[in-house]
Amino acid sequence: MTDTTETYLAVQAVSPGKLELTRKPMQSPAPGQVRIKIEACGVCHSDAATVEGVFPISWPRVPGHEVVGKIESLGEGVEGWSVGQRVGVGFLAGSCGHCSECRSGHLVSCRNQEFTGVHHDGGYAEWMVAKASGLMSVPDDLTDVEAAPLLCAGLTTFSALRNSGAKAGDVVAVIGIGGLGHLAVQYARGMGFEVVAIGRGPAVGELATKLGAHHYIDSAAEPVADALQRLGGADLVLATASGGKGVSDSVKGLKARGKTIVLGATAEPIELASGDLFFKERSVEGALTGDPATGDTTLRFSSRFGISAMIEEFPLERAVEAYDKMMHGKPRFRVVLTMGS
Repeated sequence: MTDTTETYLAVQAVSPGKLELTRKPMQSPAPGQVRIKIEACGVCHSDAATVEGVFPISWPRVPGHEVVGKIESLGEGVEGWSVGQRVGVGFLAGSCGHCSECRSGHLVSCRNQEFTGVHHDGGYAEWMVAKASGLMSVPDDLTDVEAAPLLCAGLTTFSALRNSGAKAGDVVAVIGIGGLGHLAVQYARGMGFEVVAIGRGPAVGELATKLGAHHYIDSAAEPVADALQRLGGADLVLATASGGKGVSDSVKGLKARGKTIVLGATAEPIELASGDLFFKERSVEGALTGDPATGDTTLRFSSRFGISAMIEEFPLERAVEAYDKMMHGKPRFRVVLTMGS
């Protein structure tokens, strides 16, 4: 249902590569949905899939899937959530609960899953409606701005590490100390791993050490696989911002039965020699993000261990500028839009 008597400010994609500031009519929540007054929304590189028209979408579309706000109204049949509660909305918009994947407990792989900011309007706005099954609970001691990047970049890296099978004391390497990697290093340290950061240049090494890395490998100065093997080999490599060659090289740096998990999206193919896999029983797998319960845990873990993203803030009215800065790789490391008082 649309309430045409009220409007709200939003930034929407109207054609590939074009964002515009607009006012949209207020939406009432449908059954199973809530309406959220947005306080902050992260600007993620995945938003480009909407803005640049990578995904098939219906124009216009409001991007944004790192959304933090308060529930203002509940749709029919919503239970377990209350008006005034602080919540987060991530990339996965909410599982259906009845497909074979959901019935098996694999909510991330729900066959009827919609994507926030792709199939329906996201968080570059003052208000949004969201499916209650995709909501995450935001702890009181995290600010809106702090929580926003944790709903995608944080959840993705935390979930991958938590579900990897690595144990406390294992050697865990993180390739790429950027938007995902700078959080992954902090989570890996907090989980009790021996953390190896892999980047390019000494300045990245200094930052990685401050974030909690025990070791730093400068990939511009030495082969990554050789450096990892000098440390005894990695039990796990998290590839957060690496092309196919970087992933291939990391496999040679794994211990026997070690694993590389790919998080960074790239068009470059991953080429592997079969012998690098089966002689030492190594593996390579991908990870998308986490389910809402893991999102709750990500936020609590971040709060209790003092883990936070490095953030630049922009008001909603400057979303076009913020998006452009993100696309050109200029932020260090996450951009968050704020919606005012």
